[in-house]
Formats: sequence, structure tokens, C-alpha cells
Amino acid sequence: MTKTRVLTGITTTGTPHLGNYVGAIKPAIAASQDPSVQSYYFMADLHALIKCQEPQRVQESRLEIAATWLALGLDTDNAIFYRQSDIPEIPELTWLLSCVCAKGLMNRAHAYKAAVAENEAAGNQDPDKGITMGLFSYPVLMAADILMFNAKKVPVGRDQIQHIEMARDMAGRFNHLFKGQYFTLPEAVVDERVEVLGGLDGRKMSKSYNNTIPLFASEKKLLKLVRKIKTNSLEPGEPKDPDNCTLFQIYSAFATQEEADAMRQEYLEGIGWGEAKNQLFELLNEHLREPRERYQALMEDPGHIEAVLLKGAERARAEAAPMMDRLRHAVGLGRFH
Repeated sequence: MTKTRVLTGITTTGTPHLGNYVGAIKPAIAASQDPSVQSYYFMADLHALIKCQEPQRVQESRLEIAATWLALGLDTDNAIFYRQSDIPEIPELTWLLSCVCAKGLMNRAHAYKAAVAENEAAGNQDPDKGITMGLFSYPVLMAADILMFNAKKVPVGRDQIQHIEMARDMAGRFNHLFKGQYFTLPEAVVDERVEVLGGLDGRKMSKSYNNTIPLFASEKKLLKLVRKIKTNSLEPGEPKDPDNCTLFQIYSAFATQEEADAMRQEYLEGIGWGEAKNQLFELLNEHLREPRERYQALMEDPGHIEAVLLKGAERARAEAAPMMDRLRHAVGLGRFH
């Protein structure tokens, strides 16, 4: 049976929160347990350097994120779980792709255009002020991540579809120039059902808004944060609309269908906000108690995490090294025999 290759990158800046779990981690862990799928999950720590020049933060974030995925049940026997920075073939492939990638293509990248627009809005003489080559050529590194393992499907948010199109462009151009089928053209997979959770202030839960609920906050901290979620001023006894309520949305993302239906009924019957928050806390705490304990144990044993990641890197490099050999030959950098 040929397995479908699915690849997912995990950014290593900041602490994972409930929104990350519902939007990305939960569906990805389910896929890691599917025998018909060959999953590649990597910590995009080279990408992290584009935005973050705080070594301590990058280092801590890598450990926290690896511990999070393992605590939540990532199947590392089936899935290949590795750090991007442990695969030296990826920066090498990035260079080969840079040499076939049109600069005009990179000029059209959303992140670059947004940075230029910010400079123009601020009245800077130089539209490229503060823009690094890392930010500019980030889609090439992303293409290398995907093409190195000939991933067929890449689950992404809508904002990342452009990068998959760019990876297809680079793959097609390389295949054409060097006359061979070196790369599979990847496909973006956008799951419309993936929820974007609201945060404490009702806006999308995001580190940039500072409105997140960390996934493994302590019980005490979790209760405090749930109590801070913004609600309207309806009194107990007054019917409430579950469909426009962050509390209900978070509740539904973790509840069974029966639990969500029962809570919807309580809203219509006028549950008080204090009671609704208590019920949300109970549900979250129950759901996260065991993974939180596993997470704490993993954080205290970084050696174990390191061993898991090195094993993953070994499996990844067993594919990346021969692939890179083939690509070196293709471009004229093969060994002299």
C-alpha cells in the first residue's frame, strides 16, 4: 500500500495555546495515527530565526512544543517527528531552489508585501527598511521543507496557500531545467472545518493579541484565565445566544456532541455567566489533566525529548541524504568517480 505523504511544520516561537490545539495539533495527531498516511511533523526552528532573535526564547519554545506534541499523543513510531535544524540537507536544497526561483515570485509573497506596505505607510524612504533576506526568501525555505520529502499534501491555513503555489512553481521549474521528475508537486489542504477559537477579548486567539489561554497552564491559572473571558451584560435567567459566544465556542471544541447540546439548552434557559465559566473550566481541566501531567514529566526530562527528536532526524535523513545526492548529480555537483 502506498501511503499518502503529509507534511506539517510547527513554528517554534511562543507557548502553545488552546487555539493551536483545536486548529492544528488535534487534527494532526489524529492523522499521525492513521496507517494509510506517512506523516512528517517538523519543528520549524530555522523559520523561527526570521522573526525572533532571542536565543533563549527559541530554545525554550522548541522544548515546550516538542513536549506538547508528545504529551498529547503524537505517534512517533508511525509519524516522523524532527527538528528542521537537524536536517542539513534542507538549507542545501534551499540554495538549489533559490538558484531557480524568480525574484519576481518572491516580490509577490504576502509577508514581504505587507512589510513593504508598512514601511510606505510609515513614510520611510527605503521600502525595504528592516526587511531581512530571511523574511524575503522564507517561501524558498518552506518549499525545501516540503519538496525534500516529496510531500503530496500540506495542511495549511488560507494565508499559506500562496506558499504552496510557490513551492509547486519551484518544483516544476527545477524538474523542467534539469530534465527529470525530481519533485512531486505538492497540494495545499485547507480544512474549512478547522475552528479558529476566540481569545479572552473575543478576537481570534493569538499570541500577537496577547489573549491566549496556554494549553498547559496550571489549574489555578486556567481558572483565572477562563474567568477573564469577555461576555456581555445579560443577567442570569435571561436567554443567551450560544452562537456568538467565545465561552460556548471553546466549550464546543472540547465537548462531546451531547455535552455541547446540553450546554446550548442551558444558554437558552439563561445560564449565568459565572456558572458557564465554571462549567467550561471543569471541562477543560478534565480534558487537559492527564496531558498536563505528561507534559510536566517530559519538561523535566529533556534528555528523553532529545532522544525522540534525534531518532526522528535519523529517519528523516535516511530519506533526505539519498534525495540530496540525486539532486547534486542533477545540477552537476555529483562526486568524481
